[in-house]
Amino acid sequence: MDNSLQDLNQKIDLLTTQVSYLNDQAKFAERQRMERAELVRDITPLANQAFSLAVEQLEEIQEYIDLDDLLRLLKRLLRNGRTIDKMLDQLESLEDLINTIGPLANDAFGKAVDITAELEAKGYFNFARGSLNLMDNVVASFSEEELNQIGKFANHTLADVKQELEKPIDVSYMGLLKQMRDPAVRRGLALTLRIMQVIGNQAAK
Repeated sequence: MDNSLQDLNQKIDLLTTQVSYLNDQAKFAERQRMERAELVRDITPLANQAFSLAVEQLEEIQEYIDLDDLLRLLKRLLRNGRTIDKMLDQLESLEDLINTIGPLANDAFGKAVDITAELEAKGYFNFARGSLNLMDNVVASFSEEELNQIGKFANHTLADVKQELEKPIDVSYMGLLKQMRDPAVRRGLALTLRIMQVIGNQAAK
């Protein structure tokens, strides 16, 4: 009799435990259901708004979109999934490279700025601007035909100078006086002096 009562009590305890477990599971399931319902209630307005926005956007471009084109594009994306994945890997590698060389590039840029500032302080840029202005004045002062003539004259002159340099030069006083009697020498000296006069007048202004 005692053994039977003890077995009955054990079964009652086991049944009570199972009922408590089932009750907890039911409460947990009910709590999850309520959370899902609350989530759906919160998401529904956002989903409706997103859907309405998507419909509006699609209506604007519907004449440019063909369902067959979209399906063909989707198929191409699926077929080239591995290629796209490799491209993403390459982009990630490129990003790593940029992150690596970024500090080096910044350092090089800083040095370039310092060198540029130093050149500016020494007047290199002013000299370059002055040279450009001089070239502009030269180009504006002569026509194309005159520039061509100057070029031809310069070529002939250089050729003559080269030819004369190959000859022995008499630097004695008698030799120099003899050269002064040459009309070409006197004409060249006169032209040189005239050019120096023009430069002197411009420098004095």
